[in-house]
Amino acid sequence: MKKVEAIIRPQMLTNTINGLNDIGVTAFTVTQVVGRGQQVDGSGVYRGRNYKVNLHPKVKMEIIVSNFMVERVIETVMNTAYTGEAGDGKIFVYPVMEAYNIRTKQIDTTITELAEDGVE
Repeated sequence: MKKVEAIIRPQMLTNTINGLNDIGVTAFTVTQVVGRGQQVDGSGVYRGRNYKVNLHPKVKMEIIVSNFMVERVIETVMNTAYTGEAGDGKIFVYPVMEAYNIRTKQIDTTITELAEDGVE
């Protein structure tokens, strides 16, 4: 199992969710974040004072999938979150060793069995 973490523009979230739904991925977590990368700093005016915007609003999607789905998820996020401009985002992939169900206080067998059976 892998965790695909995508940091994308907020306005591309709906397109990305629709794209993931199209390939059968319906479970994920979305968090509002701010960050800094290659995107150019902006400026604004608040109560008559100028200020510099050096942290840009983004959304972080965390998606846990079997190994055979990782490439499809990455391709889908790249295609649906793409604008061609600096600040489109990043994708990170991490291994997932175990998962636990908080309600039952037991290991989540749906993830663990897939990993142990080699169906990753």
